[in-house]
Amino acid sequence: MTELYTVPSSQPKLMSFVFWMPVESRSIRNRSAMGRFPTVTLGFGLYEEGNEESKPEEKATEENACRRWLRKACHCCYPETEEDVTDTLVTDDMNKDESELNELVLGVKSIDLMRSRAGQNRMEHHTNLYQSDDFIIRRGQSFLMWVTLSRAFDSNTDKLHLELRSGALPSVSKGTHVIIPLVDSLEDGRWEAAVIEQVGQRLKLSVNSPATAVVGRYQLLVETQCPKGQALSSHNPDNDLYLLFNPWCEEDSVFLDSEEERQEYIMNEVGRIYYGTENQIGVRSWNYGQFHEGILPACLFVLEKSGTPPSGWGDPVNVVRIVSAMINSPDDQGVLEGNWSGDYSAGTCPTVWSGSVEILQEYHQNSGASVKYGQCWVFAGVVTTVLRCLGIPGRTVTNFNSAHDTDVSLTTDVYLDEDLEPLTELNADSVWNFHVWNDCWMARPDLPSGMGGWQAIDATPQETSQGTFCCGPASLTAVRTGQVYLKHDTPFVFAEVNSDKIYWQRNADGTFSQIHSEKKIMGHSISTKAVGSDERRDITHLYKHPEGTGEERIAVETACRYGTKAQAYSPPTAEDVTVEVTMDGDAAKMGNDADLTIKLQNSSTEERNIALHSQVAVMYYTGVHKATVKKDKTDLVLLPSEEKVLEWTLLYDDYKDQLVDQAALMLTLSGRVKETQQVLATQFSFRLRTPDLTIKPIGKAAVGEKMAVEISFTNPLPRMLKSVIFHVEGLGLLPARKINYGDIGSRVTTTLTEHFVPSLPGPRKLLASLDCKQLTQVHGVTDVVVQERSDVAAS
Repeated sequence: MTELYTVPSSQPKLMSFVFWMPVESRSIRNRSAMGRFPTVTLGFGLYEEGNEESKPEEKATEENACRRWLRKACHCCYPETEEDVTDTLVTDDMNKDESELNELVLGVKSIDLMRSRAGQNRMEHHTNLYQSDDFIIRRGQSFLMWVTLSRAFDSNTDKLHLELRSGALPSVSKGTHVIIPLVDSLEDGRWEAAVIEQVGQRLKLSVNSPATAVVGRYQLLVETQCPKGQALSSHNPDNDLYLLFNPWCEEDSVFLDSEEERQEYIMNEVGRIYYGTENQIGVRSWNYGQFHEGILPACLFVLEKSGTPPSGWGDPVNVVRIVSAMINSPDDQGVLEGNWSGDYSAGTCPTVWSGSVEILQEYHQNSGASVKYGQCWVFAGVVTTVLRCLGIPGRTVTNFNSAHDTDVSLTTDVYLDEDLEPLTELNADSVWNFHVWNDCWMARPDLPSGMGGWQAIDATPQETSQGTFCCGPASLTAVRTGQVYLKHDTPFVFAEVNSDKIYWQRNADGTFSQIHSEKKIMGHSISTKAVGSDERRDITHLYKHPEGTGEERIAVETACRYGTKAQAYSPPTAEDVTVEVTMDGDAAKMGNDADLTIKLQNSSTEERNIALHSQVAVMYYTGVHKATVKKDKTDLVLLPSEEKVLEWTLLYDDYKDQLVDQAALMLTLSGRVKETQQVLATQFSFRLRTPDLTIKPIGKAAVGEKMAVEISFTNPLPRMLKSVIFHVEGLGLLPARKINYGDIGSRVTTTLTEHFVPSLPGPRKLLASLDCKQLTQVHGVTDVVVQERSDVAAS
């Protein structure tokens, strides 16, 4: 039986916990020995003045079971007498006393987490491939469990809640000590449990977790309370819970909406890593093995070894930064020791490794001793394993002609003397034939809208970031547009893929002058394994605009303004042109074209020629870019002091197949003024307004009496809505109800009537929503004032 800690309520003066443990063959004389009843402290003042029956010298002939047990167990409150002292191991009375005490409280006999790999929990949580019998689930999703109690649960008098504890110092305020209450029905976004089935002494619970919960290993405890006292189950390591990120959950920051991409970037255990040169690209397979036995504990050990508090492990931005730091070893005794010397006699040559499993297992088994040796592709391969194991979509990426910027200049600098001979002592920047790092997928609520999606992280120890050898996550969107002021380590990644090579010559006075530049050297054939095949996919376009285009040059010059050698690029001679985007009235309606206004103002007394680039992208509400739906370029002339207004239209046909929840879009404008080299740039976010549901109550609303509600909706799209589902619910009106309606034709108005019986009086709200693949975020609400039954009868 599970060990329990109980407080009998029959003694109001007993304030501390008493421990109820299984009967053991132990002398009564030894029951007060240290460690037998850890942390037991009995309350004082157990006997009150004036209560003659409670005085020990006038002990009543009849005692209840709890007091008899206490008198035998605790000699500080009940001093031993000769008749008490015995060498008998356990008497029949003792067994009887303990049995009676067992019946006083509601105890936990066992916990069944239904953790079978082929069971419902792990199949629905996509954790069935982990080669472990541990209970592994993903956050933001409910799971099922059985709790067997010492007697049947009575919801009228009994209470029960779950507790989860993670880390060395669990804290409720920091999310590492979780109290999970028992509720009537579950709501998304919070820790809750609900009874969905009761069979005798067994309760089947459905437990829900928020999509922001801390990931890691939790201890699970069950606490019960009844009129006779309360009990807390003891910790059983077999019932520990492993909670992971959930890319299948829309509310999770790592949500990835493509099942094909989830299968590749989470579930695929074997990958391809590219190396060589731009013109001779080689490839090797790599065994990530994220589901292999022992790899999940090893990955969590990596997080623990970092010394960072578990309270920060719910944020994927923080977690991938920790992983980037911990896979290398220079400053934190991480997983791998790098070696580029050519002498690998003290360890394993980096080219020998063919997977991550052996490396992570060795690191874990040796209690955190760094494994020898790694180079960039080995670091990146291990990072991919850890990311996928923890539930963060990740991939291995190779950049050919990869710059290593050592001075945050955002340029690759070559220094020459007066005779054009290289100055070796100054030429610290370098260009690698290839360099391998990682992309990981997540929202970036810490950055401006549009910066979510793929983020670059680099575990190869090249330069420090905030004092630690790590790099990223850097938004690929920020890298592509030159917004290097956005965290983390965007300048370094930008330089790797898009820095110009600048040649400097020393002057007679010791200063340097720029004599030449090469603009198309860095960042070629950026490669990763294709989704669903072993083919190579070129993703250079995600990191940079096409070489030599106006957009690419704008990105480079924008970035270099924030570098240490901004003088390498001529600043604009004037900044006298402004650009602004507006939308008249309410937001554009779903199914219609979207009209925006672009206003350009020339405040100078001279003519200005402008090349203006525009593109509009579909966005997730988290700021993650989904797809570009329109691109355009316009050349225009602004006369002196002229204000020019451009009407910009996004056609329905441009966006109809790309919209996601929230129907959010972003227009990005960038351009250059020919005469002054001024760069223009702005972004404008907007959304398409979806129609509302019209809800109309029919008849009087009274407790216990049937009424109806009429729901009307007009399809705004010039296409049929297929497999439409209506959801209707209202507290005190009707429980959540799903109505499979079917198809609704283009521009068609439809009406349905739903009947229900209110159960609670007073002002109520009835909510309804519509859902289908072609249209989301359609909802409505109406107020319903429910009368008492007697009020209706009186009228």
